[in-house]
Amino acid sequence: QVQLVESGGGLVQAGGSLRLSCAASGRAFSSYAMGWFRQAPGKERETVALINWNGGSTYYVDSVKGRFTISRDTAKNRVDLQMNSLKPEDTAIYYCTASRTYRDYRPEYWGQGTQVTISS
Repeated sequence: QVQLVESGGGLVQAGGSLRLSCAASGRAFSSYAMGWFRQAPGKERETVALINWNGGSTYYVDSVKGRFTISRDTAKNRVDLQMNSLKPEDTAIYYCTASRTYRDYRPEYWGQGTQVTISS
């Protein structure tokens, strides 16, 4: 069992930065791939970034490449998403997720979500 709690969302101006954090509980955390998803109003949920169990592999959706960085600290049971050069289209609820597999990522656990709002 893995429980996920996000923090760090908020309201920032376009061009600004935010850092989302996901605190994970559960002994199996280190074996899970982790990821951030987002859902904007009226849009489908999309994968933003993924990281494998040891942090050696990452994936980013094209729209955030070069601006977002996903990282994990297994000792602290935490996964972060550093978001720079934010755009209004990044506005969404961001969810932390955990999956037993990385290459065929299928979220098994979800956090409650944190709102990110970017003003133009």
